[in-house]
Amino acid sequence: MKLREVAELVGAGFLTGEELADREVSAAFAADLLSDVLAMVREEGVLLITGTVTAQVVRVAEVMNLAGVLFVRGKLPAKSTVDYAAAAGIPLLATPRTMYEACGVLYTHGLPGAKRKPLPYEHDQPSSPPP
Repeated sequence: MKLREVAELVGAGFLTGEELADREVSAAFAADLLSDVLAMVREEGVLLITGTVTAQVVRVAEVMNLAGVLFVRGKLPAKSTVDYAAAAGIPLLATPRTMYEACGVLYTHGLPGAKRKPLPYEHDQPSSPPP
């Protein structure tokens, strides 16, 4: 799925990176805790869906080579964050939809969830379900 399609499906606008609208998105991951993104996402080209609008979101996207960031719940980052993303080549999109709605729409239209790193309980007892 391309970023352009993501924007159309969830009613999002580009804050920056519209020239990258044809960038391919391989999967999506939703979180407000950036530590979860760093700890769990194990592939590149992922769309991060979040309500966190700090500059650290852009830094995480840059370090992890994410396809872009979709801000939910009508949240908008500061101009300095948008400028940072533009300089880093990270597309930022924003939608009024909730995280739950945005994820549901994208999943329903074929965008899979990101492959994740194993959780701690999976290291200890791979065949056991979570406690």
